[in-house]
Amino acid sequence: MKIADSGRPAEVLLVEDNEDDVIITRRGFNKSDLPVNLHRVENGEECMQFLRKSGPYVDAPTPDLILLDLNMPVKDGREVLAEIVADEQLRRLAVVVLTTSESDQDLLTMYDLRCSSYILKPVDFKQFQQVIKYIGEYWFTIVVLPNGRSN
Repeated sequence: MKIADSGRPAEVLLVEDNEDDVIITRRGFNKSDLPVNLHRVENGEECMQFLRKSGPYVDAPTPDLILLDLNMPVKDGREVLAEIVADEQLRRLAVVVLTTSESDQDLLTMYDLRCSSYILKPVDFKQFQQVIKYIGEYWFTIVVLPNGRSN
C-alpha cells in the first residue's frame, strides 16, 4: 500500500549535519501537502541508533524513507549505508542519498551499496525545496514500500 493511501503520516529520517539543509527540507515537505513526520539526526552514529531503536531512540518509529547525507562527522553516509545493507532487519529500508557530492566514485559506491536514489542537492533554495517536494510525492504517492513486511 502507498503511504498516501494508508491514512497515516510518512515517517522520514533525515540524516543531516547542516542546519540550513534541515530547514529547507522541512519547508519542502510542508509544501508537498503530504503528512510527514520528519525526524532528524546529525550523524551516522545517531542514525544507526535511531534505526536500531537504541540509546535515546528506543521509541523511534521505523522510517518509511531515509534521506542520507554523505559527508558528516562521526560516521559518514557511506558507512551508514554499508551497515544498513548488511543488517537483515534494515536492508529493505528505502535510502535516498541527498548530497552535494558530484564524485563519480561516490555515486558508484552508493549504488553498489544499493541506495534507492542518488540526488544532488541544488544550491538554489527554491530548487532544493522543490526537489524535497518531488521526493515526497514520488515516495509516498507512487511507490509501494515494504513497511516492515517480512519475506
